[in-house]
Amino acid sequence: MRLHHVQVSMPRGQEATARAFYVEALGLTEVPKPPDLAGRGGCWFRAHEGDRVTVEIHLGVEDPFVPARKAHPALVLDDTTELETLAQRVARHGFDVSWDERFTFEGYERFHCRDGFGNRVEVLAAVMR
Repeated sequence: MRLHHVQVSMPRGQEATARAFYVEALGLTEVPKPPDLAGRGGCWFRAHEGDRVTVEIHLGVEDPFVPARKAHPALVLDDTTELETLAQRVARHGFDVSWDERFTFEGYERFHCRDGFGNRVEVLAAVMR
């Protein structure tokens, strides 16, 4: 068994805000939604390693919209240097980055951020000992 995707909610008509965070700040690639689903709004994003999809996050419209304050996708990076670099990129794009829980998950360093809708996203990397 493996995970296919994670769905995160967004408000209707805010696809540009989703792209600003998931593409510009996080560096994911937008992929087209299937025609049968495209009319619902929202957008889909992926990361690849070669031909293999490693991350897939779907942003789906929810009316009324309520951001996920606790539930979240967690993205794993290869090392803490990459973690620091991505945190700086996210902050440069105007999104808040919190290191408050940086050392609270044994074996990992991490930061939390929020997309343009207030949904929580965790980014972590294993600590090499």
